[in-house]
This record gives sequence, C-alpha cells and structure tokens, in this order.
Amino acid sequence: MKNVDYIIVGMGIAGLVFSKTLRDHGKSFVVIDNPNQGATKASGGVLNPTVLKRFTPAWNTVEFVLKAAPFYESLATEIGQQVLSGVAIHRILSNVEEQNNWMVASDKEILSRFLSPEILKNKNTAINAPFGLGAVMQASMMRPYDLLKAYQDFLKHQDQLIEAQFQHKELIITSTAVQYKDIRATKIVFAEGAGVAHNPYFTVDVSPIGKKVFVGNKGEYIIVKAPELQSEAILKGPVMVIPLGDDLYKVGASYGRDDYSSHTTSGACEEISAKLSKMISCDFKVVDQVTGIRPTVKDRKPLVGCLQNTKSVSFLNGLGTRGLTMAPCLAGHLYDYLENDVQIPELIDIKRFA
Repeated sequence: MKNVDYIIVGMGIAGLVFSKTLRDHGKSFVVIDNPNQGATKASGGVLNPTVLKRFTPAWNTVEFVLKAAPFYESLATEIGQQVLSGVAIHRILSNVEEQNNWMVASDKEILSRFLSPEILKNKNTAINAPFGLGAVMQASMMRPYDLLKAYQDFLKHQDQLIEAQFQHKELIITSTAVQYKDIRATKIVFAEGAGVAHNPYFTVDVSPIGKKVFVGNKGEYIIVKAPELQSEAILKGPVMVIPLGDDLYKVGASYGRDDYSSHTTSGACEEISAKLSKMISCDFKVVDQVTGIRPTVKDRKPLVGCLQNTKSVSFLNGLGTRGLTMAPCLAGHLYDYLENDVQIPELIDIKRFA
C-alpha cells in the first residue's frame, strides 16, 4: 500500500498547478491522468490580462497576474525549462470609434497598467489594420503542450504520475481517508476539466449538478503557414493569431457550446479561416487543426472546494478560457481551505450551487 497526502485526478493546468502547490508546501501526492484527455494541450497558451473585445480588464485580473508570474517562474526553475515568455498583443482597431474607446479605456485606473495609450501605426502590409493597433502590456505566452510534457516527465521521474483512466467505482471514501486501488491518501482532488461532468462525486446529496452548472465548450484552433505575415506579436481581431515560429501561426478559437465531441470539424476550420482572411492580406495554408473541451461554468466563475461536508473530496475545475492565468491563485485558495481552514471566496466556492 502506498500512502500519500493527496491523490490528484487530472493533469491539465489545474492538476499541474495544484500538484506544484502541494510540492511547495512539502505535501506528498500522486497524479492519475488519462493523457488523451484535457483541453490545456490544445489551448492558445496566452496569458492576457484584458478582454479585448470590449476593452475591459479580465475578472480579478490584477490578483491573478500578480500570483501567476512568480508561480510560473518558480515552476521553470523546478523543471529546468522556460515556462513563460513576454509577448506583445496587438488589437486590430476597426474604426475611429474603437480608436476612441481604446484611448478612454487606457486611461482607466486598472487598465492603465495593461493598455498602452499610444495607438500604433500598422507598418506590416500583410496585416489589415488601417485604423492602427492597440498594444497590450504585461501579456505572456507559454507552450501548454510542451509544459505539460515536461512536467509529466518530471513527475514520472519522481514516481508521482500514473497514466491511466481513473475508475471512480474503485475509489473508497472513509471518514479519515480515501483509497484508490493500492494508494491511500488523506484527500483526493478532482481536476478533470470537462471530464468532471461524468464524475459520480460531482453531486449534491444524491442530485448530480454536472448538467445544471457545467457547460461543455468545445474550442478548435487551426495551425497555418503564412511566410509573408512575418508577425512576432499576437494579433487580435475576429480571432487570435499566435506566432509559433517557422512561419507557423495558431489561429482561433471557435466556440461550440454544449459540445463534448473530441474530433475536429471542417465547419470550424472554414469559420476560422474566413475570419483570418479579414485580418491579413497574405496567403496562408492550413497545416493542422486541434481541439479541446473548455471546462466552463454557467456563471463564468471557477468551481473550487468541496460539495459535501468533508474535505476528503474536493474539486478544482471550471477554469474556462483563462485557466492559465487563474490557476495559481485558485490552487492557493483550495490549499488554504483544505489545510488551514481559510474560507474560499464565495464567488468561486463550489458550494454556491449546493
């Protein structure tokens, strides 16, 4: 029998960040993960502190950004690989009204640290931006697939990762511990992403809450090759265009509400390609397409904490489209609750749906 403090189910960004949080506090753990599932690997990897559709700050953005930057720096040191890199995000402004709205937004107290007041003149003839570009400051980018692969290898070396589908029926919960096959732990944390909708413990008493609060949100990206584009900055217009190097760009994403299917679609490819054609004037070729199911919640806030009156079973989920930025702060809230009995903020406490 193997004894640990925690079992973590899922190795997307939520599971990764919570496992590092445990490591930082000297707690032992095992992660159980199906490597074929999860949305993190397919995500854009952009940590953007703003909502560029409306020129507003993302929810709780200052707290999340202040926590995320040093957390990922520490993670980079731990695994010996760069995790975050600074990146410019240029919002294509469509008309004079958007120019004015950008200027007004950049003068607001919270946004002044994230939006440059200067409207940049577009000098790239391959980009359609006659009204200029708004520049976002303090944005970062990571390669989610590379990060997960590196951290999985790190955990394997520490004998802390089991790559397998978690079998909920084999979990035994007592008043003082949980046991899964030959692993005994004090607590189990489900960080399964969209897979939580099929989790039998995602219930209140005997009533499942999955379909009541959880929304499957399928996102697809296309990978294009565009040698003439020559952009090092991320472009934001109808879609986001993320430079990958070697003239490759990740473009998207689509939004498929209540869609839990795992395959890519020609419809999403055509939709994203059409939007990209409005942003750039050069030729591009679609060379790949990826997809993932975002773990989103109907009130657009995460699901953190315990549903039952026990700390043995808890959840870290519902991180949605900004999970990379939010995860370090949310993992800290969950740890402080489970270990120090610090109340989880009401807005993100999963008990709000109980």
